[in-house]
Amino acid sequence: MPSVDNVLVVGAGLAGTATAILLAQEGVAVDLIEVKPDIAAIGSGITLQGNALRELRRLGVWEGARAAGFCFDNLGLRAPDADGTLLFEVQDVRSGGPDLPATMGMPRPTLARILLDRAAVAGVKTRFGTTATRLDQDATGVDVTLSDGSSRRYDLVVGADGIRSAIRRMVGIEIEPRPTGMGIWRAFGPRPASVTHTDLIYGGPCYIAGYTPTGADSLYAYIVEDAQDHTGLGPEQRLAEMCRLAAAYHGPWDEIRSTLDDPSRVNYTRFETHVLPPPWNRGRVVLIGDAAHSCPPTLAQGGAQALEDAAVLAELLLTNDVLDDNLWDVFTARRYDRAKTVVEASNQIGQWLLDREQGDVPGLVRRIGDLVSQPA
Repeated sequence: MPSVDNVLVVGAGLAGTATAILLAQEGVAVDLIEVKPDIAAIGSGITLQGNALRELRRLGVWEGARAAGFCFDNLGLRAPDADGTLLFEVQDVRSGGPDLPATMGMPRPTLARILLDRAAVAGVKTRFGTTATRLDQDATGVDVTLSDGSSRRYDLVVGADGIRSAIRRMVGIEIEPRPTGMGIWRAFGPRPASVTHTDLIYGGPCYIAGYTPTGADSLYAYIVEDAQDHTGLGPEQRLAEMCRLAAAYHGPWDEIRSTLDDPSRVNYTRFETHVLPPPWNRGRVVLIGDAAHSCPPTLAQGGAQALEDAAVLAELLLTNDVLDDNLWDVFTARRYDRAKTVVEASNQIGQWLLDREQGDVPGLVRRIGDLVSQPA
């Protein structure tokens, strides 16, 4: 029988919702809370590698996600010249197995809605605009006070509440993500017919200019620059700045740039990174996803690692009779080194760019592809 009967999951992102689904479909009572009023209305696009698709299949949402997204197997590299010349295309690693695409892009809000709908079918009770304000635990459970004043006792609390995790602070962990020195402009818009996979341009006025198809009629485009403080820019100014930077890039970028006309679909974030040293639990509270580890999107593995955390945690909770140190030791053995390796590799690619160093990016990508091709 499972080691837990009732669980509170804090955070309805990929890690949290996936954990809730996997536990609830096996009979565990799960409450899922999210501080935002509607997480399915937030975000632009997401790139999911094959190992993430493998976990979507485990969750029972792969077919729906595939229908809503855009699958591809190649990666293109273009020159920062006046034509955006295509230098070469390479086949990406099918890290989810030969029966799954190498990569899929899709709108983040669409993926969030698919997962939340699956959670509802599985019996998860979800509440938005709600978070935990107090945790009091002992050897047998956790008494949780919520922001609406209600309280309940749980066998386990899963902190999947993101890079600024409040649960992490509540259990006395003071680690904070550090900036890497890069920032990224992202825009969501229509997909030109010429965009059928991710293309990357290294060089020009910025470090990277790229785009990923996210559906039959959509893509997200991004430009990576030195980290800047753009907090003073209004929506129209943010749009103008991204268009200014994008003017240096060509090929499909010329058509993409002409469609960048909606300020509400442009955002800017600075890359940050951290890895929580083991253990990721404090008693009956455990951290997963961005609450435990975060990295820049240079390897597009953030979502995949969050889903893998959920899969391993749920498996151990469902196949062990007791929630004890042995369970947490196995969780650490299966997740810490793997996630840390992915984070370090993602940071290494960024550091090579910052240092203007010709690092072995293809070799590093291959090594990570080989690693994540093995199920977590």
